[in-house]
Amino acid sequence: MAKEKKQKEKPVNEHPNKIGIKEAAGYTIAEAGNMFNLTYISSYLKLFMTDVLKISPAKAGIMFIISRLWDCINDPIWGAMVAKKPPKPDGKFRPYLKWVALPLGLSTILCFVPYHQITTNQGILLAICYVTYIFYGMMYTGMNIPFGSLASVITDDPNGRNLLSTFRSIGSGVGGAVVSLIAPFVIYSAKKVQDASGNLVDAIDPVTNEVIKEADGSKMFIFGLLMGIFSIIAYFAGYKTTKERVPSEADPKTDFKATYLGLLKSRPFVTVALAGVLISGQLQFNSFNTYLYKNYFCNTDLGVLGTICNYLPMVCLVLFTPKLSAKYGKKELCGKFSIIAAIASVVLAICANNQSIIDKLNPETGIFPAWMFMLALLLIGFGYTFVSLTCWAVVMDVIDYQEYTTGIRNESAVYAVYTFSRKLGQTIADGAGLFLLQWAKYDSETAGNGFITANGTSKKIMLICTIIPAVVYTGVWLLMRFGYPLTKERLEPIYTFIREKREAAELEAANA
Repeated sequence: MAKEKKQKEKPVNEHPNKIGIKEAAGYTIAEAGNMFNLTYISSYLKLFMTDVLKISPAKAGIMFIISRLWDCINDPIWGAMVAKKPPKPDGKFRPYLKWVALPLGLSTILCFVPYHQITTNQGILLAICYVTYIFYGMMYTGMNIPFGSLASVITDDPNGRNLLSTFRSIGSGVGGAVVSLIAPFVIYSAKKVQDASGNLVDAIDPVTNEVIKEADGSKMFIFGLLMGIFSIIAYFAGYKTTKERVPSEADPKTDFKATYLGLLKSRPFVTVALAGVLISGQLQFNSFNTYLYKNYFCNTDLGVLGTICNYLPMVCLVLFTPKLSAKYGKKELCGKFSIIAAIASVVLAICANNQSIIDKLNPETGIFPAWMFMLALLLIGFGYTFVSLTCWAVVMDVIDYQEYTTGIRNESAVYAVYTFSRKLGQTIADGAGLFLLQWAKYDSETAGNGFITANGTSKKIMLICTIIPAVVYTGVWLLMRFGYPLTKERLEPIYTFIREKREAAELEAANA
C-alpha cells in the first residue's frame, strides 16, 4: 500500500519507474568497463598474434572462426542459465556485474601475455591463443547477456530507456576512446635495423620519411593488464550504482523453443539481428585500419585521429539524441541519417582505389591523402551516430514487442540471440579480414609503404579497408530505412500495453 501511495503522489504525467542521470551514469561506467576489454581485444589481439607471436593471418583467422563457433553453444547456454536463475535480493541481472568481473578481467590479461618469450613453437603458441580467447569469449558472454538485460529491468519508461541507451553509447564511446586514443602511443616501438656500420638504428620509410613502428609484446601486455584491472573496477561501480525496478519472475518457467521460434518469426527482431551482424561486424572490421595506418600511411598515430573522427559526431549529438528519439522516433532517425554513412563509404571506396584519382590528389607520392581518408571517417561517423546511440534502446523495444505480440517476455533469451548475431558479425569480420590479409601477402616483417612494392600489399589493404565498409554501411541503411518496422507511431500502443500490464501486476501483488 505504501508503494501504491508513493506512486499516486508522483506527478500525473511522470512514469512510476522514471530514472535520473545518476543511475544512467552508473550504467555508463559499467559499459565503459565492457569496452576496456572488448575494444582492446577487438582492435589489437589480431595484431598481437600476427606481429608479436608471428602467427600467420590465415591460421589466426581460423582460430577466430573456430573459437566463435563455440559461441553457437555458449550463448544459448548462458541465456538459459541467466533466464532460469531466480532473482536474488539485489536483483536478477545486477549480481553478474560482480560475479563475472574478476574472471573477465583476468581473461583479457591472459590474451596478451608475451608467450613468445617462453616458447617460439608455433603450435604451442596457437594452442594458447585458442584457450585464452575461448575463455575470454565465454566470460564476455557471461557478462554481456545479463548486462544487456539489466537495462530492461532498471526501467520500463521509454524515455528512461532512451536515456540508458544513450548513456550506454557514451560509456561505449568513452571506454573505446580510452583504448583507441592511448594504445597507439603505448604499444608500439620503433623498428630497428642495421646501418652500413652494423649499428642498430630506427627504420625509416623511404616514401613518407616516417619512423617505422612495430608492435611491442611487453608493452601490449602492460596495457592489457591495465585494461583488465580498470574493467573490474568499472563493473563493481556499475553494480553499486544501479537498481532493478521492473519485477522479474521469482520462479521463471521458460519455454525456450517457443521463445526462439517466436523470435525467428518476428520481423523487428530478424531485422535488428541482421543489423547487429553488420553493425558489430563493421565495428570489428574497423580494427583492420590498424594495418592500414601502419603499412599504407606508415603512421600509427593516425589511429588516434581516426578514433577522433569516428567519435566526434557522437560526442556532439549524444546529448540531443534522447529528445530527438522521443520526438521523431528511433527508426526514423536511423533510417534518414545512415544514408550519409552509406554514401560517404561508397565514395571513399571508389576514390581510394582508383590510381588515376589518387595521382591527381597526391602526385608526389601516389598515396591516397590521409586527410581525405579522415574526412570520410568523419562523415561516416556522423551518418552512423544515431544507429550507434539508439541500438540498445531498439533491442529493448523488440523485447516489448515480443511480449506485446506473443505474451512471452524473456530478456536474456532475446539478448542471447542478439549477442550471438553480433558475435557472428565479429566472426565474419575477423575471419574474412585475416584471410584477406593473407591474400594481400601481409608479412609483419615487411613494414613501411607496401604500395610501391612488387606485391602491392598496402594497396590491397586499402582495398580491403574501404570496399567492405561501403557494403556494410549501405546494408545498415537499407535495413533501418526499409526493413525495421517499429516506427514511433507503432510503438506507442506497445508502451501503453506494457505499462498498464506492469501496473496491474503491482496492484495485484500489493492487494494479495
